Amino acid sequence: DTGQADVWAMDPKVQFVDDIKPLPDTKLYRVRAVPGAAWAVPLYKGLQKARLADGTFQTCNVIGIDDGSLIGGPPTMLFGRLADLRQGDGVIVDDVAALDKLAHPPAVAGGRRQPLVVGDTLELNDHRAVVVGICRVSRTFQSQPVIYTTYTRAVTFAPKERKQLAFILAKALPGTNPAELAANIISSTGLAAYTQPDFIALTYRYFMKNTGIPINFGISVALGFLVGTAIAGQTFFQFTRDNLRYFGALKAMGASNGLLLRMVMLQAALVGALGYGLGVGAASLFGFLTRNSELAFILPWWLLLATGVAVSLICLAASLLSLQQVIRLEPGVVFR
Repeated sequence: DTGQADVWAMDPKVQFVDDIKPLPDTKLYRVRAVPGAAWAVPLYKGLQKARLADGTFQTCNVIGIDDGSLIGGPPTMLFGRLADLRQGDGVIVDDVAALDKLAHPPAVAGGRRQPLVVGDTLELNDHRAVVVGICRVSRTFQSQPVIYTTYTRAVTFAPKERKQLAFILAKALPGTNPAELAANIISSTGLAAYTQPDFIALTYRYFMKNTGIPINFGISVALGFLVGTAIAGQTFFQFTRDNLRYFGALKAMGASNGLLLRMVMLQAALVGALGYGLGVGAASLFGFLTRNSELAFILPWWLLLATGVAVSLICLAASLLSLQQVIRLEPGVVFR
């Protein structure tokens, strides 16, 4: 969502994008003086509690962007303008939160919540905030609302701390490689600096190494393979068993084992293609229907390719279970 910067500078101990270790504001000026830097701006990122009209509290991701340039703002504005953040106490709220978690309570008991709209107010850490825009952003990992405001205002909203600068966003001069700028920042300031792809990779590695996500999803995928193979194998086995007399008749008429095997493999390929198409279609429909919800959905081309390969392997394994019956079949069985 923050695509304008080439390099992210931060505390060397930061492990992933939500691991905030604030810096002193003086680090910003040191990054601006690094050779190869066209500009450098501050970015605040932190969790703050919003108090809603019914008195309940909701933890939000508050992002403070540079007051002057507004670099780091939301990628898509649905209502209002990014420049409206310069209005007094202005904030921009993501569309999913405006419809649900930050919405007004229902007018009558059991009714629907009233969406947050431009002009409504929030209370962030006992400070008044006025909604000046609604944006669309990527889903957060913990499905928390995202609120944008200026850096100065975000620091004012936040509980008082000695250091509050989360990240420094830097842009490389024309002709300067972002990796080169990152190296210059590291050598000149002692900060950690990553290009945007490197920072994404750092976050991925943290979740893969230090959380149970890979194990949980791996178990789910493994169970899917096992159950899919078992059901498909049982179906093909029963299909072949019920039609042994016809395979025997074909063998008696001179059909070779190779021909019968190709028939079974063709049936497996046809069923696999139908199942793959129905599955991908159902998944895509699910993603379309949940596009405006808190659920995150992505279906890249490589996932479709990997799923196609997986379905092919399942169909191959399932068909092999039933092929043994065809190979061992004696043609005389049809006459018994």
